[in-house]
Amino acid sequence: MSGKLYGVGVGPGDPKLMTYLAVETIKNCPVIAVPADGKEHAISYKIASGIVKDMDQKECLGLSSPMTKDRKILEKNYQKVSEEIIKKLDEGKNVAYLTLGDPTVYSTCMYIEQMIEQDGYQVETVSGIPSFCAAAARLNQPLGEQEEQIHILPGSYEEGEGLQLSGTKILMKTGKKMGQIKKFLQGSSQDICLVENCGMDDERIVRSVEEISEDAGYYSLLIVKDRKR
Repeated sequence: MSGKLYGVGVGPGDPKLMTYLAVETIKNCPVIAVPADGKEHAISYKIASGIVKDMDQKECLGLSSPMTKDRKILEKNYQKVSEEIIKKLDEGKNVAYLTLGDPTVYSTCMYIEQMIEQDGYQVETVSGIPSFCAAAARLNQPLGEQEEQIHILPGSYEEGEGLQLSGTKILMKTGKKMGQIKKFLQGSSQDICLVENCGMDDERIVRSVEEISEDAGYYSLLIVKDRKR
């Protein structure tokens, strides 16, 4: 019998924020897959190993993906990653593919799941706490109140257009475009908070545009809210 692929969300950074189901799933899978060149380079592996015992005794597949928007290159890579996972499934081994936050939010994991499911294998998604929910909790502020809209925008989105939407704007993985975003936000009447590396040892919180660094890291998340009158 073939093994099963589990796409496991390990949450935003603090191992204690992982769900019981995520921990249990990882414990029961003999093979771990990470979207990196090896477990020593995978933040998701580091998070999980902070609470799941004996992680180093499991087989680990280092399955990195290139940082590009070229769909042809990405599709080729996803196919290669899927084939590596299928080899283990064909051996009857369950595989846990670890991903930061939640697998359903801008995650490579879902592309892999869909490809493998289309090839006739069983897959299951294990939800994790999304980074923007964890960031809002760290700030002790709501993302949405009453009829307030919530907009989740990837870092590649046209920030000028997105930041003019009403309600709460969440900009994920904004690092490379932080300079442009900062320029647009200067003079804005909106409330702005940046959380970098939420839940990790090097977490940083900034509450004003002036303090935002233009070389903020890849895991930088901005929460922009309409100011209450």
